[in-house]
Amino acid sequence: MAIVVGLGPVDAEIVSPILGDSHRLVNNPTPSDLTDAVGAIVRGNVTVDRTMFDAMPNLRVLARTGVGTERVDLDVARERGIPVVVTPGSNTNAVAEGALAMMLHLTKNLAQLTELVRDNRWNERDSLPLGDIEGSTVGIVGWGRIGQRLATLVDALGGTVRAFDPFADVPPEQRAGTLAELLAVSDFVSLHAPLLDTTRHLINDESLSQVKEGCVLINCGRGPLVDLDAVHRALTAGRLGGVGLDVFDDEPTDFHPIMSDPRVVLTPHVMGLSRKAAAQTYADAARGVRAVLDGRSPDATA
Repeated sequence: MAIVVGLGPVDAEIVSPILGDSHRLVNNPTPSDLTDAVGAIVRGNVTVDRTMFDAMPNLRVLARTGVGTERVDLDVARERGIPVVVTPGSNTNAVAEGALAMMLHLTKNLAQLTELVRDNRWNERDSLPLGDIEGSTVGIVGWGRIGQRLATLVDALGGTVRAFDPFADVPPEQRAGTLAELLAVSDFVSLHAPLLDTTRHLINDESLSQVKEGCVLINCGRGPLVDLDAVHRALTAGRLGGVGLDVFDDEPTDFHPIMSDPRVVLTPHVMGLSRKAAAQTYADAARGVRAVLDGRSPDATA
């Protein structure tokens, strides 16, 4: 029976029936399991570098839960003819809902209002004004599946969507020609761009000097899209009115001073892992692995 290893916890109840009787999923693999593995399903926080590839000399396919492959050495995979399967679309709605949830959390001051009630400080409630999605402008950076889904949700709440993506066909009525144009008019900015050399620290001191004052910044894309020190400076100076972060440069992340600010909401890279989305991404990854092992082409590869 061929071994498929789970690098990071993988739901066996979902994956095993798809792999079939001729393949066995092994979570928490031993060095011997890695040596024998013909397939691997890799969670997003696991790095697969040359050393890890060397530990799996019989590997024929690697599936990544999600679409980001920055933690996989694609050059080594190509050298060895190993397809790297990705699972686009499995968590589209979950991430879009997560970004919207952060916007609502911050504009409705939920954390601070919770503390106010808990401490019996009702007489202070007028000190925490509440905002709205309706009538606001939500700027979306990255017009892929997630960005477009978020636009649909924002539109349903009565917000106006502007989007910046130099590589995508954004509808003319929503298109921002430059990032600066988007930042200048947006009450909320949500990042959903891929991590490329050109997008690393896309949000920095210079770009933050162009934001509409009081803008709420959300990053459910990739941690390095933002210079966190610059974001902290903009928040402290009042240029930003709130920050939501689901992703970080290093995960698990070290403490950063921005984490102590009550205008910040933090989640540990889980916005794409709702119950429904997690089940779908495991299933899609398993189907991709099974396809390659059966001599077929997977639906999507990096």
